[in-house]
Amino acid sequence: MISRRKFIQNSSLLGLSMTIRPDLSLFQSKDKILGHGDFRYKIDPKWGNLDPDKFPVVNCHEMVMDRKGRMILLTDEPKNNVIIYDQSGKLLETWTLGLQAAHGLTLVDEGDAEYLWISDNGGRVIKTTLKGTVVSELVDPRKEGIYESEMRWTPTETAVAPNGDLYVADGYGSQYFLHYDSDVNFIRKFGGPGSEDHQFSTAHGIAVDQRNGKSPTLICTSRGHNSFKRFSLNGEYMETIFLPGAFVCRPVIHGENLYAGVCWSRLRYLEQTPDSGFVTILNKDDKVISNPGGSEPEYRDGELQLMKQAEPVFKHCHDVCIDQDENIYVCQWNAGKTYPIKLTRV
Repeated sequence: MISRRKFIQNSSLLGLSMTIRPDLSLFQSKDKILGHGDFRYKIDPKWGNLDPDKFPVVNCHEMVMDRKGRMILLTDEPKNNVIIYDQSGKLLETWTLGLQAAHGLTLVDEGDAEYLWISDNGGRVIKTTLKGTVVSELVDPRKEGIYESEMRWTPTETAVAPNGDLYVADGYGSQYFLHYDSDVNFIRKFGGPGSEDHQFSTAHGIAVDQRNGKSPTLICTSRGHNSFKRFSLNGEYMETIFLPGAFVCRPVIHGENLYAGVCWSRLRYLEQTPDSGFVTILNKDDKVISNPGGSEPEYRDGELQLMKQAEPVFKHCHDVCIDQDENIYVCQWNAGKTYPIKLTRV
């Protein structure tokens, strides 16, 4: 078993996979069960499928569920950045901001109403109503002196703390997390590129973790390190959750568990394996308990063993959304312009 530190020292970022066409034959077996232990699922191959001529998608990047139980999907298709479904998969409405690189979607309930924070890889972080009206927009950190002028700014995700503070992941840019107060005044940045415990390789996602009644902390993705890293709300490093073989996207907290899409995996270390995504589920102790589409999680002497795709159902799992019945909706990047896939818990 290779150690986490040795893996980080030897790993390098992967290139993008070639565009592929959807292979719907992978989804035809309705009786096929994915997952392990108490977290097993049936595939619903028809959920959310729309007429691609009227409602095209390029990548189904992320999805959230609002207080009405509606499923809100973010795409990078500028004709319809947002597609809203009911839970049966019926289309309710669409709207767009004309973004060609919409990537991250965060729902925040402010009491009077719910709002969306949308992160666009073109360098925009925008707050909107659920109808698509822009409420506010973050200023480019290079214009405020937060970044040097030559630094890259390619935001990928946001998270909102209980006190309203905003955290922004610059996952495709300079690898920092930027912390703002509820009035969007800059407080600090933390992270940055590198192989130290507090540093990142593809700082792709972030979520606020309040499980088990504990004080809130931040779960931050370091996808190139096959890891989630826990930080305090003040940006202090606490621990690393190493997920060998799994190039995880953003963490999604639901109940006592943490869910994530795995964009791709490795059959062995330092070998690129495209089209090899799956979903991973961690319990309240941050132990992997199920990998729908992936290999069964195995621990030896307390160390998690290499994980990889086991069923060729998914291409690149980019995000998951969990409903009130603990069904999973899987959004994919680079998957032949397919719509989300619903996994019904059994």
